[in-house]
Amino acid sequence: MDQRQSGASDPSRRDFLLTVGATTAAALVSGCATAPPDRRNVNEDASIHGAVPVTLRINGKDHHLCIDPRATLLDCIRETVALTGTKKGCDHGQCGACTVHVNGRRVSSCLSLALMHDGEEVTTIEGLGTPESPHPMQAAFLAHDGYQCGYCTSGQIMSAVALLKEPCGPTDSDVKEFMSGNICRCGAYQNIVAAIQQVRKQA
Repeated sequence: MDQRQSGASDPSRRDFLLTVGATTAAALVSGCATAPPDRRNVNEDASIHGAVPVTLRINGKDHHLCIDPRATLLDCIRETVALTGTKKGCDHGQCGACTVHVNGRRVSSCLSLALMHDGEEVTTIEGLGTPESPHPMQAAFLAHDGYQCGYCTSGQIMSAVALLKEPCGPTDSDVKEFMSGNICRCGAYQNIVAAIQQVRKQA
C-alpha cells in the first residue's frame, strides 16, 4: 500500500531537515558548540615570536627595530620607518623605483632583506637633500624636467647620484647604459640624461 495513503510514520526529507536544524540551534544557544579560535590573535602571536632585532641606520639616524626576518629593506623603509619616498614598483628588481644607497652603493631594496643591512648606512631620497637645499642632482632634474608622473623619480635620482662615483664613460650612451636598470614609463629619458650630464660637467 502507498505510504502516503497509509499515513506511515517514516520521516520525510522536510521533517528530517527541520529536526536537524532545531537540534543545531539548541546546541549553539546552550553553548555546546565550540567557537573557532581567534585567527587574528594566533597570527599576531606568531609574528611576535618570530620577530628579530635589527638596527638600521637610515639617513644618519639609528632605528632599533624588531622585524619579520623575511621583510625586505624596501618594506621596512616604507612600512616600518614610514619613509615613503622610496617607491615599490615591480617588487622584482626590474624597474629601479626602489633604489637606495647602502654604504654608498646603489641597491634595489625590494630584493634585499632588511636583516642583511644591520648596522649599515642606508640613504634614501629623503636623506639626499631638502627643498631648501636640494642635492645638485635633484636641482638638475627640476631644471631639465627629468620627470613626468614622478613615480620613478626618486629611484632615478638615487641611481644617478651613485653613477657619479662609478666608472661611467663620458657619452650619453654611457649614461644610458649605467641607468638601464631604472625604467621611466613616461619616457623622460632624454631629460634624465641631460640632467645627469649637467651635474657631471659641473663636478
